[in-house]
Amino acid sequence: MKNNGIKIVSKKSRQTELFDLKTNTSNYSPHMNNLKIKSKTLLTWRNKIYEYQSKIVEEKTSPVSQKTILPITDSFDNKNIDPFSLQPLSLNFWRSNKYVHNGPAIYFVIDNMVSSKIILYIGETYSANKRWKGEHDCKNYLTNYKESLASNNLSSHQDIRFFLDVPKEVKLRRKLEQKLINLWLPPFNKETKDRWLTTFTNNQ
Repeated sequence: MKNNGIKIVSKKSRQTELFDLKTNTSNYSPHMNNLKIKSKTLLTWRNKIYEYQSKIVEEKTSPVSQKTILPITDSFDNKNIDPFSLQPLSLNFWRSNKYVHNGPAIYFVIDNMVSSKIILYIGETYSANKRWKGEHDCKNYLTNYKESLASNNLSSHQDIRFFLDVPKEVKLRRKLEQKLINLWLPPFNKETKDRWLTTFTNNQ
Protein backbone atom coordinates (compact mmCIF):
# COMPACT_ATOMS: atom_id res chain seq x y z
CA MET A 1 0.00 0.00 0.00
CA LYS A 2 1.32 3.41 -0.92
CA ASN A 3 2.00 5.87 1.81
CA ASN A 4 0.62 8.97 0.01
CA GLY A 5 2.02 11.14 2.79
CA ILE A 6 -0.24 9.57 5.39
CA LYS A 7 1.14 8.01 8.55
CA ILE A 8 1.05 4.20 8.34
CA VAL A 9 -0.65 2.60 11.33
CA SER A 10 -0.39 -0.89 12.76
CA LYS A 11 -2.83 -3.69 11.98
CA LYS A 12 -4.11 -3.38 15.50
CA SER A 13 -5.27 0.16 14.89
CA ARG A 14 -6.01 1.26 11.34
CA GLN A 15 -7.31 4.66 12.30
CA THR A 16 -5.62 8.01 12.61
CA GLU A 17 -6.64 11.61 13.06
CA LEU A 18 -8.42 13.06 10.06
CA PHE A 19 -6.07 16.04 9.98
CA ASP A 20 -2.54 15.07 10.98
CA LEU A 21 -0.86 17.89 12.89
CA LYS A 22 2.48 16.88 11.35
CA THR A 23 1.25 17.31 7.78
CA ASN A 24 3.39 19.85 5.96
CA THR A 25 1.11 22.63 4.77
CA SER A 26 3.77 25.10 3.69
CA ASN A 27 3.91 26.35 0.08
CA TYR A 28 0.59 24.68 -0.61
CA SER A 29 -0.92 24.44 -4.08
CA PRO A 30 -4.07 22.54 -5.19
CA HIS A 31 -1.81 19.75 -6.51
CA MET A 32 0.11 19.27 -3.27
CA ASN A 33 -2.57 18.11 -0.82
CA ASN A 34 -1.08 14.93 0.63
CA LEU A 35 -4.15 14.11 2.67
CA LYS A 36 -6.23 13.08 -0.34
CA ILE A 37 -9.40 12.72 1.66
CA LYS A 38 -12.39 11.94 -0.51
CA SER A 39 -15.49 14.09 -0.34
CA LYS A 40 -17.67 11.29 1.05
CA THR A 41 -15.27 10.61 3.93
CA LEU A 42 -14.93 14.29 4.75
CA LEU A 43 -18.68 14.89 4.75
CA THR A 44 -19.38 11.76 6.78
CA TRP A 45 -16.85 12.89 9.39
CA ARG A 46 -18.36 16.35 9.50
CA ASN A 47 -21.96 15.11 9.62
CA LYS A 48 -21.23 12.93 12.66
CA ILE A 49 -19.99 15.98 14.51
CA TYR A 50 -22.98 18.02 13.37
CA GLU A 51 -25.44 15.34 14.49
CA TYR A 52 -23.87 15.25 17.94
CA GLN A 53 -23.62 19.02 18.41
CA SER A 54 -27.10 19.69 17.04
CA LYS A 55 -28.50 17.47 19.81
CA ILE A 56 -26.73 19.68 22.33
CA VAL A 57 -28.39 22.72 20.79
CA GLU A 58 -31.79 21.03 21.03
CA GLU A 59 -31.21 20.05 24.66
CA LYS A 60 -30.02 23.54 25.58
CA THR A 61 -33.27 25.04 24.25
CA SER A 62 -35.45 22.47 26.02
CA PRO A 63 -36.71 23.64 29.45
CA VAL A 64 -37.01 20.02 30.55
CA SER A 65 -33.41 19.01 29.86
CA GLN A 66 -31.55 22.24 30.51
CA LYS A 67 -30.80 21.30 34.11
CA THR A 68 -29.19 18.01 33.08
CA ILE A 69 -26.73 19.39 30.53
CA LEU A 70 -24.29 21.23 32.75
CA PRO A 71 -25.22 21.58 36.42
CA ILE A 72 -24.45 24.93 38.00
CA THR A 73 -21.44 24.40 40.24
CA ASP A 74 -20.15 27.96 40.32
CA SER A 75 -21.21 31.50 39.47
CA PHE A 76 -20.66 31.01 35.73
CA ASP A 77 -23.69 29.31 34.22
CA ASN A 78 -22.30 27.23 31.37
CA LYS A 79 -25.63 26.34 29.85
CA ASN A 80 -26.29 29.98 29.01
CA ILE A 81 -23.33 30.09 26.63
CA ASP A 82 -24.58 29.73 23.06
CA PRO A 83 -21.51 29.70 20.74
CA PHE A 84 -23.59 29.94 17.57
CA SER A 85 -25.27 33.19 18.64
CA LEU A 86 -21.97 35.00 19.25
CA GLN A 87 -20.65 37.57 16.78
CA PRO A 88 -18.59 35.87 14.05
CA LEU A 89 -15.19 37.36 13.22
CA SER A 90 -12.69 36.56 10.51
CA LEU A 91 -9.96 34.14 11.59
CA ASN A 92 -7.58 36.91 10.54
CA PHE A 93 -9.32 39.57 12.63
CA TRP A 94 -6.05 40.41 14.36
CA ARG A 95 -4.58 41.67 11.09
CA SER A 96 -7.13 44.45 10.89
CA ASN A 97 -7.49 47.51 13.06
CA LYS A 98 -10.86 46.31 14.35
CA TYR A 99 -10.99 46.27 18.13
CA VAL A 100 -12.10 42.97 19.62
CA HIS A 101 -11.39 42.83 23.33
CA ASN A 102 -8.18 42.83 25.33
CA GLY A 103 -9.51 40.93 28.33
CA PRO A 104 -10.11 37.24 29.13
CA ALA A 105 -12.44 35.18 26.96
CA ILE A 106 -13.54 31.75 25.85
CA TYR A 107 -13.38 31.45 22.07
CA PHE A 108 -14.99 29.12 19.55
CA VAL A 109 -13.75 28.32 16.03
CA ILE A 110 -16.82 27.53 13.96
CA ASP A 111 -17.19 25.96 10.53
CA ASN A 112 -20.10 27.15 8.40
CA MET A 113 -21.59 25.27 5.48
CA VAL A 114 -24.78 26.22 3.69
CA SER A 115 -27.10 24.21 5.90
CA SER A 116 -25.07 23.49 9.03
CA LYS A 117 -22.54 24.83 11.51
CA ILE A 118 -20.16 22.94 13.78
CA ILE A 119 -17.73 23.95 16.51
CA LEU A 120 -14.21 22.89 15.51
CA TYR A 121 -12.29 24.18 18.52
CA ILE A 122 -12.80 25.74 21.95
CA GLY A 123 -10.09 27.65 23.80
CA GLU A 124 -9.52 30.17 26.55
CA THR A 125 -7.34 33.24 26.65
CA TYR A 126 -6.32 36.04 28.98
CA SER A 127 -6.57 38.47 26.04
CA ALA A 128 -9.01 37.89 23.19
CA ASN A 129 -7.17 40.39 21.01
CA LYS A 130 -3.84 38.55 21.22
CA ARG A 131 -4.34 34.78 21.58
CA TRP A 132 -4.94 34.04 17.90
CA LYS A 133 -1.97 36.06 16.62
CA GLY A 134 0.85 33.64 17.33
CA GLU A 135 1.48 29.95 16.81
CA HIS A 136 -1.49 27.71 17.50
CA ASP A 137 -2.02 23.99 16.93
CA CYS A 138 -5.57 24.60 15.79
CA LYS A 139 -4.30 26.73 12.90
CA ASN A 140 -2.49 23.70 11.48
CA TYR A 141 -5.65 21.60 11.64
CA LEU A 142 -7.63 24.40 10.02
CA THR A 143 -5.13 24.68 7.18
CA ASN A 144 -5.41 20.96 6.44
CA TYR A 145 -9.17 21.10 6.78
CA LYS A 146 -9.57 24.01 4.36
CA GLU A 147 -7.21 22.40 1.86
CA SER A 148 -9.21 19.17 1.98
CA LEU A 149 -12.45 21.05 1.44
CA ALA A 150 -10.98 22.98 -1.48
CA SER A 151 -9.58 19.84 -3.13
CA ASN A 152 -13.09 18.35 -3.04
CA ASN A 153 -14.78 21.55 -4.26
CA LEU A 154 -16.71 21.84 -1.01
CA SER A 155 -17.77 25.31 0.03
CA SER A 156 -17.25 26.25 3.67
CA HIS A 157 -16.32 29.25 5.79
CA GLN A 158 -14.63 29.31 9.18
CA ASP A 159 -14.88 32.07 11.75
CA ILE A 160 -13.96 32.74 15.39
CA ARG A 161 -16.30 33.92 18.14
CA PHE A 162 -15.54 35.25 21.62
CA PHE A 163 -17.53 34.89 24.83
CA LEU A 164 -16.34 37.62 27.17
CA ASP A 165 -18.31 37.08 30.36
CA VAL A 166 -15.76 34.68 31.85
CA PRO A 167 -13.75 34.40 35.09
CA LYS A 168 -10.66 36.56 35.38
CA GLU A 169 -8.88 33.83 37.33
CA VAL A 170 -7.13 31.50 34.91
CA LYS A 171 -7.93 28.38 36.96
CA LEU A 172 -11.66 29.09 36.86
CA ARG A 173 -11.52 30.05 33.20
CA ARG A 174 -9.81 26.78 32.29
CA LYS A 175 -12.38 24.89 34.31
CA LEU A 176 -15.10 26.54 32.25
CA GLU A 177 -13.20 25.76 29.05
CA GLN A 178 -12.98 22.07 29.96
CA LYS A 179 -16.69 21.89 30.73
CA LEU A 180 -17.49 23.35 27.34
CA ILE A 181 -15.08 20.99 25.57
CA ASN A 182 -16.62 18.01 27.37
CA LEU A 183 -20.05 19.20 26.32
CA TRP A 184 -19.51 20.07 22.65
CA LEU A 185 -16.61 17.67 21.88
CA PRO A 186 -15.01 19.89 19.20
CA PRO A 187 -12.81 17.75 16.90
CA PHE A 188 -9.67 19.90 16.93
CA ASN A 189 -9.24 19.89 20.72
CA LYS A 190 -6.72 17.33 21.96
CA GLU A 191 -9.24 15.99 24.48
CA THR A 192 -11.43 14.62 21.67
CA LYS A 193 -8.77 13.15 19.38
CA ASP A 194 -9.85 9.58 20.20
CA ARG A 195 -13.50 10.20 19.40
CA TRP A 196 -13.56 11.72 15.89
CA LEU A 197 -11.48 9.35 13.73
CA THR A 198 -11.39 8.46 10.04
CA THR A 199 -9.82 5.42 8.37
CA PHE A 200 -7.24 5.89 5.57
CA THR A 201 -6.69 2.23 4.77
CA ASN A 202 -8.33 2.51 1.34
CA ASN A 203 -7.58 6.22 0.90
CA GLN A 204 -11.27 6.96 1.31
